[in-house]
Amino acid sequence: MTATIARLATRPIRIPLRRPWGPDVPDLSVVEVVVEDSDGARGFGFSWTPTIGAAAVQAHLDRDIADFAIGREAEASALWEPLWTHLHEGGGGGITTIAMAGLDLALWDLAGRRAGLPLTELIGRRHETATVYGSGVNLHYPLDELVAQAERLVAAGFDAVKVKVGSSDLSRDLERIAAVREAIGPDRRLMIDANQRWALGQAERAIGELAAFDLAWIEEPLRADDLAGHVELRRRLEVPVALGENLYTHYRFAEFIDGGAVDVVQPNAVRVGGITPFLRIAELAADRGVELAPHLLLELSAQLALALPGRHLVESVEDASFEALGALAEPAPVTIVGATVSTIGRPGLGIRFSGEQSDGAPSARPTEEP
Repeated sequence: MTATIARLATRPIRIPLRRPWGPDVPDLSVVEVVVEDSDGARGFGFSWTPTIGAAAVQAHLDRDIADFAIGREAEASALWEPLWTHLHEGGGGGITTIAMAGLDLALWDLAGRRAGLPLTELIGRRHETATVYGSGVNLHYPLDELVAQAERLVAAGFDAVKVKVGSSDLSRDLERIAAVREAIGPDRRLMIDANQRWALGQAERAIGELAAFDLAWIEEPLRADDLAGHVELRRRLEVPVALGENLYTHYRFAEFIDGGAVDVVQPNAVRVGGITPFLRIAELAADRGVELAPHLLLELSAQLALALPGRHLVESVEDASFEALGALAEPAPVTIVGATVSTIGRPGLGIRFSGEQSDGAPSARPTEEP
């Protein structure tokens, strides 16, 4: 008899950042999700949102998602599409898919634990290692701190580095990127990320001048949902365009890819709704010949990259992995040596959060609750 979902419990967690991402981003918010099936087996997943929406995500999980999921087959790929269809009236992405990811990840973890397989093997391992690039959330850093960070990333062994741009004064960006290029040398890849700060004309001018520093890509130059603007900008540019951390469904990824708006797609495995839709987006990118670089969430993204065809860069933000932040109850499921990441072979996702950062007791929806 196929096991069904018997219980879903959530726990909110705040994780202080060692290096704040700005005055308004001193910590990260995680909603831990525990799913228990009718055989008593458990899986552990999570939803993630840096600043906005964690309480709404948890409420969505505790009510709408639990109401729909309890009693249904405890299998991620079978549940995802009907759950998304059911929730779509409240919004096709954003809070909806971020909340869905918590259950989807927990079900993948449950499947891995049942099979005794790590996530990469459960999906189907294709690589033993992946390449990691060093990243920083650093637009607010003074120039000397930015250069020091770039030098630390080089010393750590990274062959590619990403920094933030989008200052109100373009001359500041030019000074900073020139200093970073000097710090990392001419042979390492240099990526820049504008975090949606520019309008079309600003982006064309800024990238046109910043291109002198041999850029590997420009990330999120425009508002994430501006498809027409990205199509036009990419038509005007020679620098590759990367985006996707703020796209939420495979439909939107297909629109941006097929519209000719992007060279590198960057799905965030939580924001898109979990591993199930992430794999669908990866298949779409592979079919269209577009590069894919998973966004953030190192401990999860690296495991996914090792199961995908082709080679994919994995992002490592300085001092911001769950392990580096001291948020995990056990060693991380991946390990980095220089610019190379590999897995350690723990069944399931291998991501369990400690109880020290919890800001509230778990809530639960048992089988008998209406």
